[in-house]
Amino acid sequence: MALSLADVDLSSKLTKAESEVRLAALQRHLLHLRLVCAGLIGDGELGPPVLVLFEGWDAAGKGGAIRRLVAHIDPRHVSVTGFGTPTSRELRHHFLWRFFPHLPGRGGMSVFDRTWYGRVLVERVEGFAEPAAWQRAYGEINDLERALSDEGMVIVKLFLHISDDEQLRRFEDRRADPLKSWKLTDEDWRNRSQRAAYEEAIDDMLIQTSTPSAPWSVIAANSKHLARVTVLEHVIERVEEGMRAAGIEPPASQGLDFGP
Repeated sequence: MALSLADVDLSSKLTKAESEVRLAALQRHLLHLRLVCAGLIGDGELGPPVLVLFEGWDAAGKGGAIRRLVAHIDPRHVSVTGFGTPTSRELRHHFLWRFFPHLPGRGGMSVFDRTWYGRVLVERVEGFAEPAAWQRAYGEINDLERALSDEGMVIVKLFLHISDDEQLRRFEDRRADPLKSWKLTDEDWRNRSQRAAYEEAIDDMLIQTSTPSAPWSVIAANSKHLARVTVLEHVIERVEEGMRAAGIEPPASQGLDFGP
């Protein structure tokens, strides 16, 4: 998996029809894994906690990918939390503090839309964190993720990457659609103007915080249909690895052979 944005092939595509077939099979298999990990089917043993972290460019399709990821899972068996600008109360604490209440326990699954990596991305680029603070954060994040992983947590880190031209096209589409224009803010346009600085920060993040226990996966997302399938594939792969590490054999997949 590429650890530099420049190495990501954004040209690959998948049709809507192809993606729907593949998504249906992947979603059903993830549901099966989820039920086993939650102890709801099988021998009742709880599986490892699963934490899926989403980062990516504005308009990269994080929301759509998350919806497909959890679509077939009972809402009682997964939590999705979005993290925006820290509140005044949250700013009184260590930057990692606000994430702890939302971490999954054994048998649980949580999805974060934006994450603690904001410290080394937006807070770095926008100057909300002093250089010493965001430079220190790489080690603090690695230590946290290592501790969670050592306790058995499966950590899936996904960065959705789109080209500058594709982002501009999506911004303009949002601006023209009255039901989507609320998604586009002045801050989004300002972030676009600093794309080079964000690219540098993203590449540093990928290099500094992709570890054996919590590796990054950069998802080519110019094609939303392909990105949604790829997200499900990566999550399933990591969950199955975590189940085996916990001594739980994942159920066999059904209908996932898309070869010729």
